[in-house]
Amino acid sequence: MKLFYYSLLVIAGFLAMSLASFWLTVRPPRLVIPVHPRDYNLQAEEVTIPTDDGLRLSAWLVPRAAAPAIILLHGYPAEKADLLPLAAALHPYFTTLLVDLRYFGKSAGRATTFGFRERRDLRRAIDFLGARGFDRVGVFGFSLGGAVGIMTAAEDARIRAVAAYAPFADLRTLGHEVYSFLWVLKYPLVEAMILWARLFLGGNISRPSPATAAATLSIPVLLIHSRGDEQIAFGHAELLRRALARNPDAEFHFIERGRHGEFDRGLDERITAFFKEHLAGR
Repeated sequence: MKLFYYSLLVIAGFLAMSLASFWLTVRPPRLVIPVHPRDYNLQAEEVTIPTDDGLRLSAWLVPRAAAPAIILLHGYPAEKADLLPLAAALHPYFTTLLVDLRYFGKSAGRATTFGFRERRDLRRAIDFLGARGFDRVGVFGFSLGGAVGIMTAAEDARIRAVAAYAPFADLRTLGHEVYSFLWVLKYPLVEAMILWARLFLGGNISRPSPATAAATLSIPVLLIHSRGDEQIAFGHAELLRRALARNPDAEFHFIERGRHGEFDRGLDERITAFFKEHLAGR
């Protein structure tokens, strides 16, 4: 009988640990970046974008007359200001819309959902641009934002081109890597966290994966990743490259060294050239 009670205590402790890990993951401390578009000589309009579930997303619209629009999506746990340097590089050629993903920055939301609800949020951002007269839209996303961009592009034909820097290819795989120190316990822990997501977020946040979505894309895709990335392992880029193998418009820019999010020399120009080729002239 004691063994039975001890087993119940172990199971209860494990479930409590998995719930705590889940909440810390979907409600991380938010990174505040104290810069503004004016610091980059950008004239931005502060706008809000309503979501399907009644939230309001904070965004900066940096217009350029008669130019296609690019939506910029930041990483986890940052905010839209993190991508202002890239917005400044794109501004001579494009309108840019920098969006705080739900929960982050000045956007509303009780938790991040790793793309589960952010895909619909991105579609509402495209709706916003359409209402402003922009019918040629591209997406650049970093890390989480890159995964959201890839997954949404597989669902919304209005996205003409997508560039993704260091996106994860599969959420389960990423979870196993993050909790690798737990050895075999990482597998039930990740599954338990996905079950908590079903309960609290209303669905399976691990499906579809960015790799599954990428395999369906026929639009131009630029995948960027550093072989030295310490947060999203380069193996995710390899999974995505295999998924994109049948896409003749898939391009790859792999950096030999560099931490998560580092821009090597000329990367701004590489991203700008990609969108100029595949978006500006179409």
